[in-house]
Amino acid sequence: MFFNKSIEEVLKELDVSPEIGLSQKEIELRKEKFGLNQLESKKPKTLLAMFFAQLNDILIYILIIAAVISALLGETSDAIIIAIVIIINASVGIIQESKAEKALDALKKLSTPKAVVKRDGQVTEIPSKEVVPGDIVIIDAGRYVPCDLRLIETANLKIEESTLTGESVPVDKDAMLALTGDDIPLGDQKNMLFMSTLATYGRGVGIAVSTGMNTQIGKIAKMLDENVDSETPLQKKLAQLGKYLGIGALVICALMFTVGVLQKRDLFEMLLTSISLAVAAIPEGLAAIVTIVLAMGVQKMIKEKAIVRKLPAVETLGSVNIICSDKTGTLTQNKMTVTKFYTGNTLQDIGTLDINNNEHKLLLENLILCNDATYSENSKTGDPTEIALLVAGVNYKIFKDDLEKEHKRIDEIPFESDRKLMTTVNKYDNQYYVMTKGAIDNLLKLCTKVYIKGNIVEITPSIKKEILAESNNMSDDALRVLGAAYKIIPTNHVEIDSLESDLVLIGMVGMIDPPRLEVKDSISLCKNSGIKTVMITGDHQNTAFAIAKELNITTDPLAVMSGNELDKLTDEELNGKIDNISVFARVSPEHKVKIIKALKSKGNIVSMTGDGVNDAPSLKMANIGVAMGITGTDVAKGAADMVLIDDNFSTIVSAIREGRNIFTNIKKTVVFLISCNLGEIVALFLAILLGWASPLRPIHILWINLITDTLPALALGVDPGDPDVMKYKPRNPNDSLFKGSSISLLLNGMLIGLLTLAAFVIGAKYYNGDTSIFPLFPKDIKADALEHAQTMAFVVLSVSQLVHSLNMRNDKKSIFQIGLFSNKYLIAAIVFGIVLQDSIISIPFLANAFSVHDLTLADWGIVTGLSLMPLLINEIVKIFKRNSLKI
Repeated sequence: MFFNKSIEEVLKELDVSPEIGLSQKEIELRKEKFGLNQLESKKPKTLLAMFFAQLNDILIYILIIAAVISALLGETSDAIIIAIVIIINASVGIIQESKAEKALDALKKLSTPKAVVKRDGQVTEIPSKEVVPGDIVIIDAGRYVPCDLRLIETANLKIEESTLTGESVPVDKDAMLALTGDDIPLGDQKNMLFMSTLATYGRGVGIAVSTGMNTQIGKIAKMLDENVDSETPLQKKLAQLGKYLGIGALVICALMFTVGVLQKRDLFEMLLTSISLAVAAIPEGLAAIVTIVLAMGVQKMIKEKAIVRKLPAVETLGSVNIICSDKTGTLTQNKMTVTKFYTGNTLQDIGTLDINNNEHKLLLENLILCNDATYSENSKTGDPTEIALLVAGVNYKIFKDDLEKEHKRIDEIPFESDRKLMTTVNKYDNQYYVMTKGAIDNLLKLCTKVYIKGNIVEITPSIKKEILAESNNMSDDALRVLGAAYKIIPTNHVEIDSLESDLVLIGMVGMIDPPRLEVKDSISLCKNSGIKTVMITGDHQNTAFAIAKELNITTDPLAVMSGNELDKLTDEELNGKIDNISVFARVSPEHKVKIIKALKSKGNIVSMTGDGVNDAPSLKMANIGVAMGITGTDVAKGAADMVLIDDNFSTIVSAIREGRNIFTNIKKTVVFLISCNLGEIVALFLAILLGWASPLRPIHILWINLITDTLPALALGVDPGDPDVMKYKPRNPNDSLFKGSSISLLLNGMLIGLLTLAAFVIGAKYYNGDTSIFPLFPKDIKADALEHAQTMAFVVLSVSQLVHSLNMRNDKKSIFQIGLFSNKYLIAAIVFGIVLQDSIISIPFLANAFSVHDLTLADWGIVTGLSLMPLLINEIVKIFKRNSLKI
């Protein structure tokens, strides 16, 4: 830390003379010791590494084992189909990952290309990467800071630090400022400059105290490089589901082997049967389908003006219950705006200013003429505070260029940070107006009179007290207050020293970085949806609270915590208080990460929004990081999961709505696939337990799981969203994926399995001309009869699952209530699936590959009746559900 050391101590510690700078020999030694002044980047993953990373999933492991065993046993077609789905799933993941993780590269680009330094007594310009600790660095307006500096000399220096600290206005810097203590926030270290911040005014000289990864930006880079738990609730649940399914598959295989031994079956046949059951237990297409549904969700999100960089972020949005938001540029417009003005003992909104009122007009002219900034629709330069004053004039058709042509500037006293004043002399016909603006406390000391309602009167103690009270009121509302004063002199030949004396106070203006107009409604909608908004900003406490109060984030001053207070708390103490805090002010990047960790430790699903470099680590730490697309830095975008195209906080609400609907659709897809696979297990398990031949071949199950099931599953993934989805509270991330669907899943799985067995029995007995009820299944069934029975079972299993997809659209409303054709993709998927199924059994070479044959008209009547049973039974059940809930 160098901010709490004197200039002499820093010069001595870094062994450098401010007049001469470092020698060439010393520079080379320090380059060896400290390295280049640039940020390290993470070694990019190879294509092979990304491919293997995509295979690191228990579902994929089981599929690979199944494929290998199938290949060894000669079931080549099964092995090929499994291999194809594994490759497709990995390829989709690689395409997504290849676009991600550019945060550190963006940080490197922030390093400025050139720096002005003093070396061997000569001022020279060098690439900024060659700056070493101890270099004497010169900073002037418009130049980026090349590294962290301890200032040794300043002249009205102002630095734009919003991307690092969140400070909404440029910070005055003072080399001679003495700071004590170790816990001073970055924004208050007024004698320091930080890498990649921008000088907007004045000049300064500093000693390079930290370079490269040791700078504040470098610390952020290190935090971005830390590995964090980035798994979403759905990913965790699918991983857990994969483990359960894997264990279930192994248990089923063991049971079947035991049954085979007891029934004295052929062990090779039992091994094939066990593989069939294992395949039936695992929905092979699940991983790929969820990835594809999320990818389709990404396309929908783009229409909502949100670009999703990482697929799982779509699902995470649906479970968010806390939105942590930066203030500057996210909740606010990131531009200083004049909102209030005070003249004639009256404080008013700027919208009520009357340009025909001489007092009002003179106030505006003062603030525009006594101003060094420039502003037009296409460009703006200068201090944001001064730009705000010019914009106020533009709103009343008063333009600086036109006004300065009419009232030429004759003389001036530039702004100085110690005086906090600026003065110009402008010609008004045959007179000269001295225009002075600045901090109201300093300005009042120079004023002897005040302009009140067309009259110039002496400033009395009561008038002065009233003016200061109004100024304090504006300050309490987090407004930045500037006063304006003038006097008329007959000639431009005047001593500079006497310009700022005997002034007439015109009035004051209050300005602030105002909230976005639509944000208040969005925060209210979030609150009604069970989502809490927390403001985390580097700005001052009173400013943060004023904005929070206006946006209805909180009205309780005790719900605000500063960075200094945060430093004094242990992680456990913060965890105990975190639920009651809605605003964190004057915080550093490290604080933001600490806050996110505390919120996540309480089981919250946290979204963090921001735009600056200082937001990047917390964007990465959050369950979902949301960066601003327009004002956001490349660093923030690189660290985020999602980028808002329009920088609109309200877009987050739209994204959450979409995320909730997408999760619901994914849940429909998963429950549909598991219930269908359960049907396959029931059919196979019961048949083998009863000593029957297998009703299905492994290739039948793979075909249904990968082709027939996949189409309706994908169609369910794009089911129209629930219009009332934002009326519900966020789902508990600890809830089971099958909450509210378990009984339906089990019953429908059993129903599909029993219907498949019914088709198998009917097919076997009907083929042999057997019309008896008992025994259920012939003991000695011939190959052609078995093939016929398996064909009917294959068709019923496939088509009944296609029909069952209609039940999944809503667990209470009838398919006819929500509209049979309201999801045209699903209808198309069902029709296409039936056509594919018919092609399998009617096209000879396909029928041979699948060991099936075409069915008669009577067969089709039987399988059609059995396949429609899931829809009929579910519609009856839904009638009772609606009656009990009075829907």
